[in-house]
Amino acid sequence: MGKNKKKTLENGPGLGSIVAHIQREAEAINNSLDKASHSANEVPADSSRELSDSSSSRKRSSVHDADENDDDGWQTIERGRPVKKHKKIPGADSANYPAITFSHQARLQAKVNLASFRDLILYIFADGTAPQWVSVKHRPQFRKIVAIMVPGLEEAMFKQNVDFSTFGDLTPDQAINRVADSTSPDDYYPRALKKDQLPEPLQPFADIFPLLWPVRAPGDDKYGKLHSPMNAMLTAPAPKSKDEKKGAKPVSDPHGWQDQRTRITEFLASPEELIENGFPTHPAMLPEGERRDSFKDPEGWVHTRVQTLEDGVVPEAEIQQGSITAGREVLALDCEMCMTGESEYSLTRISLVSWDGEVVLDELVKPDKPIINYVTQFSGITKEMLDPVTTTLKDIQIRLLKLLHPRAILVGHSLESDLKAMRLSHPFIVDTSLLYPHPRGAPLKSSLKWLAQKYLNREVQKGGGTLAGHDSIEDARTCLDLVKKKCEKGKAWATGDVQGENLFKRLARVGTAYRATAGPEATGGLPKGKTSAALDWGDATRSACNAATFTISCKTDAEVEAGVLRAVKGDPDGLEIPGGGVDFVWARMRELEALQGWWNRNKLSGDDAGGPPPAEDIAVAAAGSGVDGDDETSSATPPTPSSPLEACLTTLAQRLKRIHDALPPCTALFVFSGSGDPREMSRLQGLQAQFKKEYNTPGSKWDQLSVKWTDKEDQALRRAVKVARGGIGFITVK
Repeated sequence: MGKNKKKTLENGPGLGSIVAHIQREAEAINNSLDKASHSANEVPADSSRELSDSSSSRKRSSVHDADENDDDGWQTIERGRPVKKHKKIPGADSANYPAITFSHQARLQAKVNLASFRDLILYIFADGTAPQWVSVKHRPQFRKIVAIMVPGLEEAMFKQNVDFSTFGDLTPDQAINRVADSTSPDDYYPRALKKDQLPEPLQPFADIFPLLWPVRAPGDDKYGKLHSPMNAMLTAPAPKSKDEKKGAKPVSDPHGWQDQRTRITEFLASPEELIENGFPTHPAMLPEGERRDSFKDPEGWVHTRVQTLEDGVVPEAEIQQGSITAGREVLALDCEMCMTGESEYSLTRISLVSWDGEVVLDELVKPDKPIINYVTQFSGITKEMLDPVTTTLKDIQIRLLKLLHPRAILVGHSLESDLKAMRLSHPFIVDTSLLYPHPRGAPLKSSLKWLAQKYLNREVQKGGGTLAGHDSIEDARTCLDLVKKKCEKGKAWATGDVQGENLFKRLARVGTAYRATAGPEATGGLPKGKTSAALDWGDATRSACNAATFTISCKTDAEVEAGVLRAVKGDPDGLEIPGGGVDFVWARMRELEALQGWWNRNKLSGDDAGGPPPAEDIAVAAAGSGVDGDDETSSATPPTPSSPLEACLTTLAQRLKRIHDALPPCTALFVFSGSGDPREMSRLQGLQAQFKKEYNTPGSKWDQLSVKWTDKEDQALRRAVKVARGGIGFITVK
């Protein structure tokens, strides 16, 4: 009975007629598609065979592609040469329009951090994971992302009755009240922006953004530190491969480990890495052309006689088989410094050690300026040691220029400090602070003492002996041994947690294209590098911005505004930035930061390009940067600002409004402050450093210290760090 019933279901006339009907419909669809393709491409009659070979069949796409709504869920499977089909941008009222939304029904457990904004960019454009704090709709429809960093913005500025004329006059204790305690959802949930409840200068924000997000800046509350917001935004955690073990790799050789001897040249820092980590620029690190030819050393500086990076390459025929040094001369360098001014250190000892551990150079140096602190507990230098010395920095530079030929490699730990002390640049560097990255990533760096303990099982910098502090010869040999260990074991040995990857490089490497934006060749979301542009004050190539497809250096916020629009739209002639612009734009506006007194005050990182412009210059620039002359409201006399701060905020809001209005549809716009007010934190950190320096000086007495650090000061520092880490952010989709 069961078999008979099954046979009837399989062969019954009702089912057969249905199947036949479907087949006829499919043939009709294919015929109509072929005719449409034939008509659209105007194929001549004698090309019927080519048309047959290049015709397309149709199939239903995956359920995960349903959001794209491309051809009602049908995708094209090409049989011959692909025919690109540029997709139309959905209309603003389309159900397919991209969006980034937040529901107050969501369960936020704390403030979102700056890394959340970076990871949102990676999710939309690359291989990032889906965010839990916002909902991203129709992700494949996003065309561009623009992220603008505006240090100096504070949440307290967006209060209705704020008085900008006295905004900066609060005491540190009063400034604490500006930052929420983050103890309840009301403190870390976003706030709705209502135009009638904002001060007049900032009302354009309500026309652009629906919400103001409290954002926690990167830092360390335990040690009272604020990490670089720029590095946090532009450094993405490197993804782990599926077969990679979780956690840090052990220092000891794992089971089955096989050493892989690696040449030291494999560990040379690239020009981009050197620039990103603050090394002095050598002309060979610059691209060929006018910029390299016009390079001049600052006064008192010298650079080694290397014309191009290729000068250091040794032909294979000259390299001894199995050589780790690859025919290069390897010299380990370490310097000691003494203080010649407030926060100014000068070279007082230099040591160079060859690959076999022999001392090549070990000299004491007499600084040009009087020494105000020998910091003997760290430098090992005393007044009695330097009194008879006549060797100057110029003498050392002359000797180093003879020793550091084009095939010489310098090895050391955080060598950028030593090179700056020597006022010398060299393009071939192996730095152990980069070779063994800090487990928590940039901008943190492990100390040489810690690296020696962990990877060499050796205690260094113990003091004692003939020197009270560091021994530069011992430190140089330690760096050599760390490099030799890495060369013997291989690149994968003792890597620990990955330091991270530049955001621009990540987007260029694994940026994703969808059918909705890239045509049939990107069916399903294939990897396709995303182009990028970075805009910053000063020389944008001397920071992490150097990894962007295009870098634009600016001197004012007006130049940043113009540069953002140029990067989004492209150059009219397409000679540099192609028509249509780039996919991702990052920019930093700094006039508000300078006016607030935040710029270059707390040494957040090495990415500050020169000093801030005077506050009066910012005020003049803000007063002269109103809305465009074509604006309907430009004929009306604008109200006189109550303070330079109000004028600067008015100009800033207008700049952001103009940028937003000029963006193409389906563009995400992020604006974030990066951090809160760091000035009080910086002041207290300076006092703490002075206390530690005096307290650790041999023979010092508590009652004679100029600075006393107690629990009261420690608690004040914690509160100041909390203020400094209290940033804000805004998100919208044009």
